[in-house]
This record gives sequence, structure tokens and C-alpha cells, in this order.
Amino acid sequence: MARISRVTQLPGPISAAEELWYDLNRRAGFVDGFGQVVKVEGDWPDVGGRVVWSTPAGGRGVVAEKVDWFEARTGQSLYVEDEELRGTQTVHFEPAAEGQVRVTLAFDWELKEGGPLKDWVFVRRRVGEAMRRTLVRYRTERIADLDDSPL
Repeated sequence: MARISRVTQLPGPISAAEELWYDLNRRAGFVDGFGQVVKVEGDWPDVGGRVVWSTPAGGRGVVAEKVDWFEARTGQSLYVEDEELRGTQTVHFEPAAEGQVRVTLAFDWELKEGGPLKDWVFVRRRVGEAMRRTLVRYRTERIADLDDSPL
């Protein structure tokens, strides 16, 4: 199984960072390749909650996510599956210096078809870059929230 993780730091508090991350109406603004929500089942973002979403043309197609673990102010783990791969995505929130929040996004996956060479040459870099872009946009969205808040 392959694994990649990325980390960012953004303005706190954790509750605000978490609220943005779990807001399905705002996901298209920061999740790389996110098109639109197709279906929500259960109590998202709680355990058992399920989201099915689609990507724009030429993307991953239909992506299904089911919550395996959730702890408020700490993080969430999802079983993720699309046409090419299946795996577990985990997000962790933790306090950092000077009122910041450290957010760690990790993804463990396996390809449905193809071997380690395909994974190493084609998939790993694509997944890592998508995670990086997601966290950069997420941080930008969080900072924009601060700029929009009343003084």
C-alpha cells in the first residue's frame, strides 16, 4: 500500500479550521478535482456518514467516501474509492504555536489494477500534487474567512 502525507499550518482555532474542512458546500473551493456532491448519506462528518461526489470531465470520475473514524477537534478517517484506487484518507487537527492549527492530510491507497511501477511513476506524484494543491487552497480559504469576519 502506498502512503503520502502533507502538512499545513493555518490560523486557528481548531473549531474554525475543522468547520471549513467538513463543509460540503465549500469543498469545491479547495479540494483538488472536486466537482459536485452527488449524494450524502448519514450524518456527515460522523462515523458512517457517506459522500459521493463527481469530478469535472477528465478527472477521477465518481469518488465515494465513507467515514470510518471521527473525533471532534481531532480529525477524521475516510474509506475512499474511485475507478482507479481505494484507500484511507485521514485528516488531523492539532494546536500549533501562536494560535495556529497544524493540519496533516494523509492518504494510504492501493491501485485496483497495475503494479508498483504504475503506482510509482504515474499515481504517486499525481496524488501528492493534488494533496498539496488542496492544502494550499484550504489555507487560502481559511485566511479569507478571517478577512471576511467583522471587526
